[in-house]
Amino acid sequence: QVYKGLDIITNKVSPQEQRLCRHHMISFVDPLVSNYTVVDFRDRAVPLISYIFARDKIPIVVGGTNYYIESLLWKVLINTKEKPSSAPRPDGDRKVELEQLDSAELHRRLSQVDPEMAAKLHPHDKRKVARSLQVFEETGIPHSEFLHQQQEEEGGGPLGGPLKYPHSCILWLHADQAALDARLEKRVDDMVAAGLLEELRDFHRRYNQEKVAENRQDYQHGIFQSIGFKEFHEYLISEGNCSPETSALLLEKGIQALKQVTKRYARRQNKWVRNRFLKRPGPNVPPVYGLEVSDLQRWEEDVLKPALEIVESFIQGREPPAEPLRMEQDEENKRSHRVCELCDRLIIGDREWAAHTRSKSHLHHLKKRRKLEASGHAGQTVGDSSDEDGSLPL
Repeated sequence: QVYKGLDIITNKVSPQEQRLCRHHMISFVDPLVSNYTVVDFRDRAVPLISYIFARDKIPIVVGGTNYYIESLLWKVLINTKEKPSSAPRPDGDRKVELEQLDSAELHRRLSQVDPEMAAKLHPHDKRKVARSLQVFEETGIPHSEFLHQQQEEEGGGPLGGPLKYPHSCILWLHADQAALDARLEKRVDDMVAAGLLEELRDFHRRYNQEKVAENRQDYQHGIFQSIGFKEFHEYLISEGNCSPETSALLLEKGIQALKQVTKRYARRQNKWVRNRFLKRPGPNVPPVYGLEVSDLQRWEEDVLKPALEIVESFIQGREPPAEPLRMEQDEENKRSHRVCELCDRLIIGDREWAAHTRSKSHLHHLKKRRKLEASGHAGQTVGDSSDEDGSLPL
């Protein structure tokens, strides 16, 4: 929502709702800027939060993208720019340049300058490996050293530095999966009805057509990584160059893909809340209060009233009437390294290893090896049981 225009595809808050209270951080970045990062977002948002506090108001951070919210709650990011700025750099992004390298070469370079960070990251995770290498190149300090410094600060913990705003609370609006899926599908239909295709078509004609023609299209950075562009790519580039029947099929394919990826993204958001907010180890975690939004007819009773009571309690410095959500800490090691010799793969994380050992490809290789071992053992037994003259026994 930081990008100008494209109000439908980015699901911007309506002008009517914006008039209810002051909104910030909406529609201020040129959509052609490809190197706007979470660091840029944080560096602009933090002074705004301070400004709101200075006027005796309470900032409400709404998401959305939980990674960006996390950047405001904890000291977890590293700014490699010499002079902090609220605007992205006009020159090329070194991280994007590094991502053009081969995965093995990228990981090899990181291993040379920051072996600790290289050991934590999967060689195929180019974005994270490139970011760690960028940190070292632009500061001369290993990424792992920055992280250790943050964790060792007072109030820091295993996943980052101290909490920036100690008196914050998190209101997590969650819904039954079936109700959420139905609501997300309807939202896509509403977006199409509101003019989504015209918005995408216009943007494609003005900004994207030339990139596609020159094979420079990049759906990994900037506004183009937003859900909706990639899903309608085939429809947009073929429009006018195929039959109406084919165009209609591609359009329906794009709509269904948008619905699927939207539901998948919502699941990832919920998983992020559980893993990063509820399971986060250490004392520097704000309380998280769950608000059930499955039945919109009960919005007043299930959401608005309890939310107001919780916030009012925080303002007055007393215990809220609701209990914060709690989840048992698991013993999962997300950084464990295992090499599956059968599949010739490096697996990082206990959960990923468990999933790999249950996968079809692994079980296929395991079955194949057992057959080979069984046949080899049978041949060994026959050979050992022969008579002295080498003839087989009856």
